[in-house]
Amino acid sequence: MPIQPGDALPAVKIMQATVEGPREVDTGTLFRGKTAVLFGVPGAFTPTCSAKHLPGFVESAAALKDKGVDLVACVAVNDAFVMQAWARDQGVEDEVVMLADGAAVFVKALGLDQDLSARGLGVRSQRFALIAKDGTVAHVAVEQPGAFEVSSANAILAKL
Repeated sequence: MPIQPGDALPAVKIMQATVEGPREVDTGTLFRGKTAVLFGVPGAFTPTCSAKHLPGFVESAAALKDKGVDLVACVAVNDAFVMQAWARDQGVEDEVVMLADGAAVFVKALGLDQDLSARGLGVRSQRFALIAKDGTVAHVAVEQPGAFEVSSANAILAKL
């Protein structure tokens, strides 16, 4: 069952892509004590993810902070080197924390994984966005396959 409002974000160890290289992070520690927006994408460098989803959150970072968001994070089932290259390609800088969930441990714990093996992609994240306060989910929006409406930066800004 997918994570719901009122649920705690799972605490697992995944990798964060940084300019210094990959660094292990504990999701429980990362989100503790913060108002956070976490969005998940099916894959780095994929069309909608690169043209709309990530750029929307980069462009809206200041507006999200103005509404009290301490942390904006993107998760994808890719390795940290791919996430670092994607961040560089997209000009992310410090606006969005890039989380690499290479084995889909985090998205599976969230109940937001999907099997795209038939399309040659393996297990990936569903497209989603959520708001968490001190590690507890306050709002979650999961897209229907192929859609990009409820998980956009503008849709999340409207929920804050």
